[in-house]
Amino acid sequence: MKTTDDLKKEHEGIQLMLRVLQNVADKFKSGKRVDTEHLDAILEFLAVFVDRCHHGKEEEFLFPALEVAGVPREGGPIGVMLNEHQQGRELVAGLKDALTDYKSGNNEKASSIHLVINEYVALLTQHIAKENTVLFPMADAKLDPEKDNELFEAFEQLERERIGVGKHEEFHALLDKLQTTYLAADKG
Repeated sequence: MKTTDDLKKEHEGIQLMLRVLQNVADKFKSGKRVDTEHLDAILEFLAVFVDRCHHGKEEEFLFPALEVAGVPREGGPIGVMLNEHQQGRELVAGLKDALTDYKSGNNEKASSIHLVINEYVALLTQHIAKENTVLFPMADAKLDPEKDNELFEAFEQLERERIGVGKHEEFHALLDKLQTTYLAADKG
């Protein structure tokens, strides 16, 4: 599998979580309660799967390889992606703080949770579109098959060492559960 195909596949899972998050935001906006276990699981997904795993693969392996291949960091797509990764981290930290207050009984935080989620969903939606349509085709054109294989092996090692064996599968099971809980009702 090509590295960009692996990252695009991860994008599909992230996009599903963004749809779940949007539904969660709507619940907060309308004053409905959200299961705190689900909120904790969503935060773990954002911190571990999105940031440590997915963004880790890009920041530690793909982006440096693209720089070596001549893609500029400053004033180029890599710098933009790195900046957006940082914005996402800041939004997740803000969401975590707001959810901590909310879970301790501060219901006034529901409106700020809604706003932070909306901002995060908007950021990641356009970020993923840029990676899929600009950065990844650039990577496919610039990286030879040998380098691509080397990157894919590095991706696999990152998952084993930092995420843990089986954790990826746990996140997919979580996505299935949250999809059933938050999105299945929207279809009917």
